[in-house]
Amino acid sequence: MTTKKQGNYPPNRFLLRLYRIHVFLYNWGLGWLFGKRFVLFLHIGRKSGKHYQTVVEVVEIEKDTGNVIVVAGYGIRTQWYQNLQHLQTTNIQLGRQKFPVSIEMLSPEAGADIMARYFQRYSKITGMLFSILGYEWDGSEKGARQIAMDHLRFVRFVLY
Repeated sequence: MTTKKQGNYPPNRFLLRLYRIHVFLYNWGLGWLFGKRFVLFLHIGRKSGKHYQTVVEVVEIEKDTGNVIVVAGYGIRTQWYQNLQHLQTTNIQLGRQKFPVSIEMLSPEAGADIMARYFQRYSKITGMLFSILGYEWDGSEKGARQIAMDHLRFVRFVLY
């Protein structure tokens, strides 16, 4: 089974602005509004050396460790994902709490398992998110796993 991706990268201006709203809310001290659904993290441009803040949806929080897993929806082309590949540690903010973390890039196979669990929890919004990101999806768990394997990349923020 192969998955198709439409040409939705890079995101259009509207989506880029929409994605940035979360950063502004965190910077205004309103990160608590997101609870544990969105995380802000810091990263450094791999070429520019500039410091960046990015907010993404939390895909999973591991119950036994509290580690936070996020997904690069545009896969390896995602700029923050490429930047994190050049870092070993960073800082995250989840709601009002800030944590130093190490960065672990997960395998596509591990990502498929995580995507299956996400689909089980949030089946209704999975299709909407895939559509925004430009993925053609058949609505099944198997299809969600395949998109994760073929296109998505997952990162674990490991708490110290």
